[in-house]
Amino acid sequence: MVRTVKQDAELPLFSAASRKFLSISELNELIKGTLESRIDALWVQGEISNFRVPPSGHFYFTLKDEQSQICAVMFRRQGTRLRFMAENGMAVLCYGRVSVYSMRGDLQLYVEDMEPQGQGALYVAFEQLKNKLAAEGLFALERKRPLPYLPESIGIVTSDRGAALHDMLRILRDRFSERRVIVRSVKVQGEGAAREIAAGIADLNRLAGIDVLIVGRGGGSLEDLWAFNEEIVARAIYQSKIPVVSAVGHEVDFTIADFVADHRAPTPTAAAEMVVPRKAEVLEQIAMLELQLQRCMKFKLANSRESFTAWVKRLADPGRRLRENQQRVDELSVDLMRRFQDRLRACKDHLNRQTGRLNALSPLAVLDRGYSITHKLPDGHIVKDAAALESGDLVRITLALGKAVCRVEGKE
Repeated sequence: MVRTVKQDAELPLFSAASRKFLSISELNELIKGTLESRIDALWVQGEISNFRVPPSGHFYFTLKDEQSQICAVMFRRQGTRLRFMAENGMAVLCYGRVSVYSMRGDLQLYVEDMEPQGQGALYVAFEQLKNKLAAEGLFALERKRPLPYLPESIGIVTSDRGAALHDMLRILRDRFSERRVIVRSVKVQGEGAAREIAAGIADLNRLAGIDVLIVGRGGGSLEDLWAFNEEIVARAIYQSKIPVVSAVGHEVDFTIADFVADHRAPTPTAAAEMVVPRKAEVLEQIAMLELQLQRCMKFKLANSRESFTAWVKRLADPGRRLRENQQRVDELSVDLMRRFQDRLRACKDHLNRQTGRLNALSPLAVLDRGYSITHKLPDGHIVKDAAALESGDLVRITLALGKAVCRVEGKE
């Protein structure tokens, strides 16, 4: 309770007789009440410094200019409504009330709303999320997937009440009416739209057989298209196992979904044209390819015929060639036999010559001329000197024909 002190006309405020003193809490409350009653809510511009967010989720920072500064706080409930994240060095416009934090006597600006100075909050939020996701690799070109040439089944995540869906279905029906189209109706703007879009992408990914997804809506203001700039939608597109075409707004509109998707279409109508070609164009292309194939086959057959004719001419009569080869084999066989016989006779002549030489050196040939070989018994040594014999020794005499055992009667 704030206690006010009135000055007595006769006694001073702090005279020893009155002794009416304020406590610190009362003084701070007095200052707080005076400020809040005299200064209405107002806009303040400045630069953020010392920005911090404790576990409570409140924003604490200093708002300053070139000459002065003031402490500021933005409670979590107001902070969650911001489209962007405040950061040090950012020039902002803050709407709030000036008051005193009684416990410490700090003068503070209690901020209820905040806008980037010079740029809209949506633009700052767009750039902040874009830079964040780009650093994580969600926009990398190497992860972009090609679209199937002629998908059997097409999934569409959009509102079932907008003209965009009607235009896409008309294009798909005109081009390939037999293609299957699955529409996941979602809210595309306003509170909760981003969550519905992300859930729609996830739901179609759980269905089997869908070849490509179109995610988008028709044109509108930046606020209308903002659901496609939400992080939850960007991550749902990134996690999609099916190639995604982003088709949001008009050609001049760019969203975060465009950067994450595998392909961007300038409009929903262009997205339908992108995923399904014209049936007439496909048939025309097939006919052209068929004509090219026929021409290639005719050219290949003509070349094969010419090559076959040339080989036939070179080959002539295969029977004649076979007979010539057989005659050549016979001639080679006769020549081989003659050479073998000549070689055999030469070997026999050489063998006879070598045999004659061996016979000339054989001791048996000497015996034929009347000589003999004497062996002393019993050891059988050849006797070359009569001195090696004694009367009575037994000897074996080898003759040209036969052998004789004799006893020595004498020696000379």
